[in-house]
Amino acid sequence: MSGPSVCLPSAEELLSKRVQELGLDPKSGEHHLYICRKAEAADQDPEENVSPGPTIPVIDLGIIISPENSTTPCNGHEREEELQKLRSALSSWGCFQAIGHGISGSFLDKLRQVAREFFGQPMEEKKKVAKGVEEFEGYGGDPVPAQGQPLDWSDRLFLDVYPAHRRKPQYWPETPASFSKVLEEYTEKIKKVTEWASRAMALSLSLEEGCFMDQFGEEAPLQVRFNYYSPCSRPNLVLGLKPHADGSGYTIILQDDGVEGLQVLKEGRWVTVPSLPHALLVVMGDQMEIMTNGEFKSPVHRVLSNSERERISIAVFYTPEAGKEIGPQEGLINEDRPKAYKNVKDYADIHWGYYQQGTRAIHVAKV
Repeated sequence: MSGPSVCLPSAEELLSKRVQELGLDPKSGEHHLYICRKAEAADQDPEENVSPGPTIPVIDLGIIISPENSTTPCNGHEREEELQKLRSALSSWGCFQAIGHGISGSFLDKLRQVAREFFGQPMEEKKKVAKGVEEFEGYGGDPVPAQGQPLDWSDRLFLDVYPAHRRKPQYWPETPASFSKVLEEYTEKIKKVTEWASRAMALSLSLEEGCFMDQFGEEAPLQVRFNYYSPCSRPNLVLGLKPHADGSGYTIILQDDGVEGLQVLKEGRWVTVPSLPHALLVVMGDQMEIMTNGEFKSPVHRVLSNSERERISIAVFYTPEAGKEIGPQEGLINEDRPKAYKNVKDYADIHWGYYQQGTRAIHVAKV
């Protein structure tokens, strides 16, 4: 005799609700469109249980690029050591935790607070800036992926922030009241961080310090993604963000100051990125791997779900101007290291098509 039938919600019903709403369901994580892992595999796979070991390098950008208001000149020996650390970090990990980036801890706390206030509002308030299922900018989930690909257990607010003419005011929340002002200020500050980071990366490779900024262009766009990861009763079945590499030049992430979840794949093992309250995690994207002729790596990363606590993060994507051709820096091509990547345009668009299929795109740029 069969047991009682279970009525699963339809795909349309699931897509019409945000993960934050689904998380209130005691069977959250059992919704079929979000399941991407087998519980047994998650429990037994050695990749899921990383033993303590090396962790993401911490780099002090202030030692490499002296802030304008610094009263202490950089020590030449310390600067050279920090540059070597940076090159090593990006060649092996593809990311680093940036300190000395010029943004105060109190301001970063304020940014996290407005993010929490936005996601903590009633659903009807958040839906005032909602996006459609197929649209990208606004509040909601990512555009629905290709058939058979799972959905991520997360909600997000995605906005173009620089240059200013790219902004779409209809997607900028009116509440909390301080949201726009704080985001505009963060955009100005993070623009400066991209300049410092790009110069530091070039110097670490013994290149002219403005070479990467030249490839990105004067109006290289910045896009911000506020992420909200709801608690999930079955975190071993879903992922907050599926494994992927970024299609940007690079991405700058402010993590939650209390809950970890971001992991980087290194040598076949998932390594959890520690949450350093006032550090910015800088992650190479595929376009930086191309520009450095493969010297810097674009790492695969993902976000785990949590059964007890919500988690937020704010990611800024720094991408070359539309239509601008990028390619390996000439100073990184020689007989011992021939050109490994072609010159490409609008790689981010190519990357998105592959991302929707659950695969990487970097191979299309390889020689």
